[in-house]
Amino acid sequence: MPHHGTYVFFDIDGTLLDHSNRLPESTRQAVKELQANGITTILSTGRMPTQFAWLREELGIDSYVSANGQYVVHQGREIHASRMDPERLEAMHAFASDRGHCLAFSSDTLLCASHAAHPLLGDSFGSLQLEYPSVDPLFYKHSPVYQAYLFCPDADGGLYAESFPEYRFYRWHALAADVMPAGGSKAVGIGKLLDVLGASPERCYAFGDGLNDKEMLSLVGTGIAMGNAPDEVKQLADLVTGTSSQDGIRQGLKLVGLL
Repeated sequence: MPHHGTYVFFDIDGTLLDHSNRLPESTRQAVKELQANGITTILSTGRMPTQFAWLREELGIDSYVSANGQYVVHQGREIHASRMDPERLEAMHAFASDRGHCLAFSSDTLLCASHAAHPLLGDSFGSLQLEYPSVDPLFYKHSPVYQAYLFCPDADGGLYAESFPEYRFYRWHALAADVMPAGGSKAVGIGKLLDVLGASPERCYAFGDGLNDKEMLSLVGTGIAMGNAPDEVKQLADLVTGTSSQDGIRQGLKLVGLL
């Protein structure tokens, strides 16, 4: 049965992809079935566009909310780009360097690290099978930065929250966190996209598993938490499905009647 005017937003890591960075065949087929039924599928991720180009191609998706809502594309065209303050990034860079920590800065096309061969970055990116980025400690001075990444032990994260209250730090690894403006979220980026589409959140569904998915799951008409999500994410979702590695996407889509 066609569902034109229906939109489904998918987080990537731990949602579409399992924890081996693999796209399960059941998930790929489920997304293709949605598209065949006239449902618009959209990616919503903390990653930057260069980090999931292969997935967009694999699934045939050309609209996405990236950088936790900071950089949004509709049908291949940029519609929202929120740049981080270079002066505050410079201050954070100095703060991190003084403590032996590392940062990475991302534009829409490039990702650069503040330090070469830093073990905290290497370990956390390695867990997602992401390559170590090129190194440019002054990247923020000459290129727009839409999201930064902080590489420090979880125990030290509070130092940054206290010193840089204008930013939010979304921990996604014991050694790494996304850094974004305090007022930003995936929900903000989705709102920008829905404005262009002329669509309401009530006609939308979203799947997610991380702390950075909370606002997204609350915004849409039906928010679905993955089985591998922490309890605080599950508690605010409308439904909880299976894990990313156990056909959770297909199960969730069946639960809400989209498959």
